[in-house]
Amino acid sequence: MDFDSFLTSLGTSFIIFVVLMCLFAWLSSKPGNTVVYYPNRILKGLDPWEGGSRTRNPFTWIKEAMSSSEQDVINMSGLDTAVYFVFMSTVLGIFALSGIILLPALLPVAATDDSIQAAGKNTTSIGTFNDLDKLSMGNITAKSSRLWAFLVATYWVSFVTYFLLWRGYKHVSELRADALMSPEVRPQQFAVLVRDLPDLPKRQSRKEQVDSYFKAIYPDTFYRSMVVTNNKEANKIYEELEGYKKKLARAEAVYAESKSAGKPEGTRPTIKTGFLGLLGKRVDAIEYYNEKIKEIIPKLEAEQKITLKEKQLGAALVFFTSRVAAASAAQSLHAQLVDTWTVSDAPESRELIWNNLNIKFFQRQIRQYVVYVIVALTIMFYMIPIGLISALTTLDNLKKILPFLKPVINITALKTVLEAYLPQIALIVFLALLPKLLLFLSKTEGIPAVSHAVRAASGKYFYFTVLNVFIGVTVGGTLFKTFKSIEKDPNSIVDVLANSLPGNATFFLTYVALQFFVGYGLELSRIVPLIIYHLKRKYLCKTEAELKEAWFPGDLGYGTRVPSDMLIVTIVFCYSCIAPLIIPFGVVYFALGWLILRNQALKVYVPAYESYGRMWPHMFLRLVAALLLYQITMLGYFGSKKFIYVGFLIPLPILSLIFVYICQKRFYKSFSDTALEVASRELKETPSMEHIFRSYIPLSLNSEKVDDDQFEDALSQASRSGSFVV
Repeated sequence: MDFDSFLTSLGTSFIIFVVLMCLFAWLSSKPGNTVVYYPNRILKGLDPWEGGSRTRNPFTWIKEAMSSSEQDVINMSGLDTAVYFVFMSTVLGIFALSGIILLPALLPVAATDDSIQAAGKNTTSIGTFNDLDKLSMGNITAKSSRLWAFLVATYWVSFVTYFLLWRGYKHVSELRADALMSPEVRPQQFAVLVRDLPDLPKRQSRKEQVDSYFKAIYPDTFYRSMVVTNNKEANKIYEELEGYKKKLARAEAVYAESKSAGKPEGTRPTIKTGFLGLLGKRVDAIEYYNEKIKEIIPKLEAEQKITLKEKQLGAALVFFTSRVAAASAAQSLHAQLVDTWTVSDAPESRELIWNNLNIKFFQRQIRQYVVYVIVALTIMFYMIPIGLISALTTLDNLKKILPFLKPVINITALKTVLEAYLPQIALIVFLALLPKLLLFLSKTEGIPAVSHAVRAASGKYFYFTVLNVFIGVTVGGTLFKTFKSIEKDPNSIVDVLANSLPGNATFFLTYVALQFFVGYGLELSRIVPLIIYHLKRKYLCKTEAELKEAWFPGDLGYGTRVPSDMLIVTIVFCYSCIAPLIIPFGVVYFALGWLILRNQALKVYVPAYESYGRMWPHMFLRLVAALLLYQITMLGYFGSKKFIYVGFLIPLPILSLIFVYICQKRFYKSFSDTALEVASRELKETPSMEHIFRSYIPLSLNSEKVDDDQFEDALSQASRSGSFVV
């Protein structure tokens, strides 16, 4: 990419961002759009604009986001979101402190050397170096004493990272402890998840087995248990019932609307009862749906009885009367064999993956290894097309492969735009296909909670992006361009790859710019959700429930957002010394992201679960992994520069591993388990154990009509206080 294309990419990305920002300021002030731009506030019963839209400055959101406290974020979007902003501010601090030293120190050192000019036509990367490369480490002559500046800079970036990561880990640990010490009653703090139940003794039900086991160990604090059941059929019937209820509500809304259209009697909606509503007899829709609901309710109640009595599985939720007892049970070894009576913290009821709870210990281990193999193979498979994309989407290569495009590509204006955007857009689109596949694979491992599955999928996505984007683009593009040179001299591959790093810096500069200007511009303006909402509102939605479903925003999407951020971290780390100009781009990415996502967290997104900061150890490890990759990259690059003092960098990867070990030993245990001193804090009110118990009953089995005497096998012997179990 030449300098003109780089400036075109940067300039057009900035213009798009300004346009999208102005669109947001205008659209968000319209009363009809409040559910798109302020859904979190609306759901909490707050005024979207705080003082009215007429007197509101279009850019007041910036002041509100910057003045908001960490507690404001926790109150509106939960602790997980607050922890995400600790991650954002930590990375922003790392790049800002690094840039303060690296930019004024390294840019003059690089600019005043003449390695590129001296190399002339002999350079292995002819055609890739431009004016930007003269400000990079690639312009430093091999064996030059100037390389000392870059070596010291490598140490500076590493130590800044250690300091801020330590501070961040400590802060998040304190936030988690404060949240868990809250006097509010949270059902998951009184429950544990028990898996891998042993075979049933003779003449004993699952319920009796679990109750007798835990009552013997915890005679004073055991409350009751809930045996997990196979709810597949009950879920199917329940979903069918809910579907007919929604259709009935829609039909009634259509009928009511017809009355207001000039006909007092209205027009009753009709449907066909055959395949997909296209065939069969035409009947009155309201009467038909009412009849179906009446038919399904007894069917569901009968299936509930069968499920509770005959479909009990080898897992259970056990409830205790105190938080300390539950926390102690979750981190204790209950059986001598590792594959029986496995006890862990209970996730929130809304994030339980019920189908995974009955998967046995060794089966989970096997599934995990199989998924790892599948992911590894998929990474290898994706490495091929992404490498080809990076190689083929350059205009020179397109001309060779598709000669008939030459007249079009040679148009100056079009050539500049294509060079600026084509490779980056192709890469972004290709990566967008991965997240759902990785989340599915993570759930297949047998993970019991959605938050855990999201963390697992996020980790897999991180390795995809680093291996396929950072390494794949660098290696793939370079090998394609220099294949003939390497074929003649296979021993030159290391030097060729090393010398290609500065040349790829402009690609990553434009990639980062595209991500923060266009990506965050679309995030702030919410153009796509706005268009979808208004289309659904006009043509599809008839009831309040359908309208809410159309505008409901979901959560921040940590499974894809965190790995995307980690890719930017990795890119900026690895190029921070090689091409220091990338550091301001990293600073802008995380500063702009902090500001815009702060606004979205306070006003838009609604958390789907709360894991109390368990994402932080995951983010911490990936940050250190990116740092390690940076340190190894610098070792290799200094080696390619034939710098005899490269050995001074060898301690850095070792220091990083020691740093991880110390942090994990000091902090991680409080994230994997709840400290008893935290759980022992007093509650502001006596918890309703029955309410806690019932909060875990799946919707398909939740019925107020249940009679305890009918489900003797499914009821806890410890308490028979007007409820049933699952």
